[in-house]
Amino acid sequence: MAAEETWTSAECARAWGIKTPTWLGYVSRGLAPEPLPGFDDRNRRRWDAGAVREFPRPGVGHSRAGASAEADRLLAEMRDVAARIEELRARQRELLTIGRDEGLEVQSMSRALGISRQTAYGWLGRAPS
Repeated sequence: MAAEETWTSAECARAWGIKTPTWLGYVSRGLAPEPLPGFDDRNRRRWDAGAVREFPRPGVGHSRAGASAEADRLLAEMRDVAARIEELRARQRELLTIGRDEGLEVQSMSRALGISRQTAYGWLGRAPS
């Protein structure tokens, strides 16, 4: 009977594309497979390589292979909203500049635009007075 393939924490981390401390953090929070019982001849914990490969990886870089079509639609909508927010933010900056040129006060413009005075001053490229 062949021995099961086992990995060290560094090998597990490399397989998941993360750093070893991140791997150990996942293990401590139950977000990765538990280590096998005992230690190797160098007093290191070992993990079953197959269990590591099959375990659903958490975090930003996790695979979306099992994501539904609804999840894909939701992500597309999120990207659309983000693009529209950027367009509106650009329009806010334009209106702020126009308002400054018309002599409006920064405080009244910032309130009308729903931004802080500090943001308005930053967009206008000058320090608050």
